[in-house]
Amino acid sequence: MKSAVKSSKVNRAWLNDHVNDTYVKLAQKDGYRARAAYKLKEIDENLHLVKPGQLVVDLGSTPGAWSQYVRRKMSPKSAQGGGAAAGQLNGRIIALDILPMQPIEDVLFIQGDIREDDVLTELAGHLQGQLADLVISDMAPNLSGIDSADAARVEHLVELALEFAQLHLKPQGALVAKVFHGGSYDSLVKRFREVFVTVKCIKPKASRDRSSETFLVGMVQKNAAFPCAR
Repeated sequence: MKSAVKSSKVNRAWLNDHVNDTYVKLAQKDGYRARAAYKLKEIDENLHLVKPGQLVVDLGSTPGAWSQYVRRKMSPKSAQGGGAAAGQLNGRIIALDILPMQPIEDVLFIQGDIREDDVLTELAGHLQGQLADLVISDMAPNLSGIDSADAARVEHLVELALEFAQLHLKPQGALVAKVFHGGSYDSLVKRFREVFVTVKCIKPKASRDRSSETFLVGMVQKNAAFPCAR
């Protein structure tokens, strides 16, 4: 009984914090599906990653807040504010998640598990031979509370995003991936530094203080075959 009471108090406290959260209120006002939009917004405003005309791949996209943000940045002449799609999209956005996602205008959504080869093949097919300018990954596993197991799950998903980027990202492109401080953090930073010329570690203000999440951003691939200038 005590356990149930404690759990109920924790749930009520979380709900109270969520309802009163500045970014939750801002997301509701701006029409974004989740407060996570402001994490990508801060990263983008610091590094200027999202531009009209790009091909962007959104991994772990559901509920769609990151795709919404990218969608608006890629129709700047008509998007005056808010999170809903507005105006003609200048570029392409392909989103993938194991969970369903409500449609976003002009965003191609694939429901599937990135850990499965046939899903990766379908995703690659939709690229139509084009390399992405930007890959964004908000993927995260269901955490068990067992540190070693959770670290391995996190590392695996980030490695999948990194492998996808190495195959399908332009040499000058960028990868943004969510990671968590813990057992696998240092090894993931090392892997990013092996692949990219520039690596940034960013914890946006929209990330809750108690959360161990942060975001690794890799820009310009090392040892990539750059096209010859003409």
